[in-house]
Amino acid sequence: MTQRPLIMIHGFRGTHHGLALIAQKLKGVTTIVPDLPGFGDGDMLHDYGLDTYVEWLHSFIAAQKISQRPDLLGHSFGSIICAAYAKKYPTTIRKLILVNPIGAPALEGPRAILSKIAVAYYWLGKHLPVRSGRALLSSKASVMLMSNVMAKTKDPELRAFIHDQHLRYFSQFDSPNSVYEGFVTSISHSVRDVAAQVATKTLLIAGDKDDITPLEKQRELLALFPNAQLVVINGVGHLTHYETPVQVAAAVQDFIKSE
Repeated sequence: MTQRPLIMIHGFRGTHHGLALIAQKLKGVTTIVPDLPGFGDGDMLHDYGLDTYVEWLHSFIAAQKISQRPDLLGHSFGSIICAAYAKKYPTTIRKLILVNPIGAPALEGPRAILSKIAVAYYWLGKHLPVRSGRALLSSKASVMLMSNVMAKTKDPELRAFIHDQHLRYFSQFDSPNSVYEGFVTSISHSVRDVAAQVATKTLLIAGDKDDITPLEKQRELLALFPNAQLVVINGVGHLTHYETPVQVAAAVQDFIKSE
């Protein structure tokens, strides 16, 4: 059986490691998981605006020289990039999968105040001397705050794993400026901006406890797509890739196999 190619794009401040648990559980699929520019071992860009990310992804996909159109998956911030890509380059991909999509502006909803605080935090990191800015953004206290806010599981071992992943990989960024510009891009756009113009067959996967984009907003987002379906995973928030990778992989697998 021919392996289906799947390109997977991680979220803000993450690296390819964050999607490993899902990728490992997929069968009959060849996964390609790059680090986003500005993070991990990703490329450095002249700016980290959405259009630049989309053009980077277009070049990246072309460079893979894949014999068949790949499916495209984006988690969180990656969902914004992948949806914008699907709007601009629909003929280059077969299906679109958005995991914990950002379906509403970050400066609205239950996390609006935290988003505004985060803007100030990243702005300060950018404007401090580079060494001090990197230290601020990489501090254990700040990473653990973000990790504790996002993790919903009560399982102590799983929480410890999530915190370890964030401590390992959240600070692997190119510069405070790349983090700041990437964050501004992440809160200045949402999948909602382009959903109605994405004709590609699309799967949305959402956690019912996700307070970055609450479930009612995910249902509103679903209604905007011409050809989409929604899978809801109960008891989990924004970290489905860590807390419920088996369920995510199963939904992705079924969607990829379907006509």
